[in-house]
Amino acid sequence: MTDLRLPVSVPSTALFTDQYELTMLQAALRDGTADRPCVFECFTRRLPEGRRYGVVAGTGRVLDAVEGFRFDAAQLDFLRERGIVDGPTLEWLAGFRFHGDVWGYPEGEVYFPGSPVLRVEGSFAECVLLETVILSIMNHDSAVAAAASRMSAAAGGRPLIEMGARRTHELSAVAAARAAYVGGFAATSDLAAGFRYGIPTTGTAAHAFTLLHDSERDAFTAQVESMGRGTTLLVDTYDVREAVRTAVEVAGPGLGAVRLDSGDLLLMAHRVRQQLDELGARDTKIVVTSDLDEYAIASLAAAPVDTYGVGTQLVTGSGHPTCSMVYKLVARATSTEPGAPLLPVAKRSTGGKSSVGGRKWAARRLDEDGFAAAEVLGTGEVPKDLAERLLPVPLVRAGSVIGREPLEAARARHIEARAALPLSATQLSRGEAVLPTEYL
Repeated sequence: MTDLRLPVSVPSTALFTDQYELTMLQAALRDGTADRPCVFECFTRRLPEGRRYGVVAGTGRVLDAVEGFRFDAAQLDFLRERGIVDGPTLEWLAGFRFHGDVWGYPEGEVYFPGSPVLRVEGSFAECVLLETVILSIMNHDSAVAAAASRMSAAAGGRPLIEMGARRTHELSAVAAARAAYVGGFAATSDLAAGFRYGIPTTGTAAHAFTLLHDSERDAFTAQVESMGRGTTLLVDTYDVREAVRTAVEVAGPGLGAVRLDSGDLLLMAHRVRQQLDELGARDTKIVVTSDLDEYAIASLAAAPVDTYGVGTQLVTGSGHPTCSMVYKLVARATSTEPGAPLLPVAKRSTGGKSSVGGRKWAARRLDEDGFAAAEVLGTGEVPKDLAERLLPVPLVRAGSVIGREPLEAARARHIEARAALPLSATQLSRGEAVLPTEYL
């Protein structure tokens, strides 16, 4: 693989964790509870305010993180020098490999409050170590994917380009581009995301290229000669009307597209469309950018816009940069003896932080028209009418990843899952989750 000298992936994810995961491990090793079989679940107690559904994203990255969770010599030396854990714990960590099972909602699926998006089963020791890295990935990627899904729905089938790399951490940008693709975006401007995940990439020129030249005509001529008549010319550096006229003169009626990045986009799109048609460039498309979010995209639904480019609001979750997912122990064995029964456990809390104990199954009940009607969770026997509607799928079995799939599959799944929700799911007005969560 080409050495980009950019850590688009990391050799080990073992220190992507909080210190107390390791100190809990040390204490559990000492008192003999580390090997107790346990069940942890990753879920959210509520959706972000105003959101009607969540989107599962990051599952594929979680599988990579679990495989890469290994403590190398340098990391162990760091822990030893800082005195974070004792010698026996360091020895245990040196040979760590996750040998448990992971089940989860397949990537691209939608979720609701309480949905067990991931279920991790194994010894307490091996499961607790994965908490922070799983939450880091799922909270970030699912937030971006939810924003992308809302924007995709608002776009009504028009393609969207992810352009937020410059508005977030360089590694977050790669993850955000991946999550946006799952949520319905068609391409990214970020080459690291294209390299790492095979996402289509796109991009032509910024205002700096126009300002570099002695005239706008010179800039357009240079770009067309370099990239061909199908390129996209940025037409709002100076006077938009003059720039459109010059663009068509330089590239001819076969000009691929023009881009608008400022001003009243609704008004400008109509004016530019009319001018392009009058100049004979009827097939030239219009791309709009400039701090768009789902509301701005929806407001342009009646405008002659062909493609949207979105940056800041997308990579920051459009106001909700996290999904508030948690990773909770919901069941543990009564002892380390083989076959010891699992005991449901749950935190008792006020202030909305309570959770439901027990290893859960999850299914989606449909109405008579085939649309989703409820998210149903339970810890007992699965009702016969829901047996074919179970949502979690096996992702890791006995430490081996078995649920990895192409990113395209997750993207297609999301389109299908969103289409199966009630129509009100895509409304941008504030409201509660579009499906109720029922516990059996």
